[in-house]
Amino acid sequence: MYTEFFKLKVKPFELLPNPEFLYQSRSHKKALNYLKYGLHERAGFILLTGEVGSGKTTIVRNIIGEMGNDVALSMLFNTKVSNKQVLAMINEDFGLNVIGKDKITLLRNLNDFLLGIHAQKRRAVVIIDEAQNLSASALEEIRLLSNLEATDAKLLQIVLVGQPELKKTIARYELRQLRQRISVHSQIDPLTRNETEDYIYYRLEKAGNRSALSWCEGTFDVLFKYSQGLPRLINVFCDFILLAACVEGTTELSLEFVQDVISDVAWDKHVTECAEDPSAIKALPRQSLVERLSAYEQKMAALEVLLSHRDEIDRELMAHKEMLNEILKVQEKGFRRMEEGLERTRHHLEMYLTGFAAKEIEDLKDSDVESLEEHPSKGLLSKLFS
Repeated sequence: MYTEFFKLKVKPFELLPNPEFLYQSRSHKKALNYLKYGLHERAGFILLTGEVGSGKTTIVRNIIGEMGNDVALSMLFNTKVSNKQVLAMINEDFGLNVIGKDKITLLRNLNDFLLGIHAQKRRAVVIIDEAQNLSASALEEIRLLSNLEATDAKLLQIVLVGQPELKKTIARYELRQLRQRISVHSQIDPLTRNETEDYIYYRLEKAGNRSALSWCEGTFDVLFKYSQGLPRLINVFCDFILLAACVEGTTELSLEFVQDVISDVAWDKHVTECAEDPSAIKALPRQSLVERLSAYEQKMAALEVLLSHRDEIDRELMAHKEMLNEILKVQEKGFRRMEEGLERTRHHLEMYLTGFAAKEIEDLKDSDVESLEEHPSKGLLSKLFS
């Protein structure tokens, strides 16, 4: 809506994770390098944590985009499932049939598959997003998958991606074996005040016009305080700021204008206090926004799952369509045969009735009127000649 007004090629603050817009802050760059190192060195377990909207999924997308054909990838988004369902989803992502298989068969099939790609000099990686939703027993089941190994190497690398509470779960006593197997752990921190400003200019530049807006003094301070340096919150606020500025027909962003837009989005009384006294800017209470972002993130994860299976669903629908077309053709052929049979029956019946009537008339030529009246074929003859 506003891209043409600001001379932008695309929207700069989309909420969908786009690796092309990955801003490498100090924390993001460290996390990215740690993940690359862990994958390159074939670490058994890699852990990536960060607050809702901190950019975890964008980093993961960047890593996936750089993977070559030597990597077989399984990507899990829906983690509110049972232990067996986790295993089934991993197998299904690797292209294995899971219908009607029990847990033992699923494990055997996975092991055979991993041995097969290892023989081809390839490696298998499982990335589990939203891993904080997994139960302790599910995490322990996942740890057991790391026991699948060849004589010279681990057959499976597992990347756990989740919110900070994932670390608390892994810190539990019963998961100490999993904790000891995590070779690489990186935490994504929120952006600093200066990184927040750089982030906004970076995305505008990536979208085609770094100078699309003029930011008055204090506007970045307000954005930083209310976003707490979380990229997704920055995107939410800036997207609405661009929209509001387009509606107003301005590229000049005053402090009051930015505060008004954020108040519409954040629904927080502290914005009014900031408008009266910019020096009294308070950090936005995190709970409400974080909860809303968490719910949004789960919806996006579900959407990602649907999109990832879109081709498979399309193939199944096409197969069903072809099957229904074949059934329709068979039924149409059957109806045609039935109609032809009925037509033949009608023709034979007409011939029979015509012959029968002719014979009866011949027999009655010598009969008198009285005998004709009493003849048993009177009713039939009356119908034929009526």
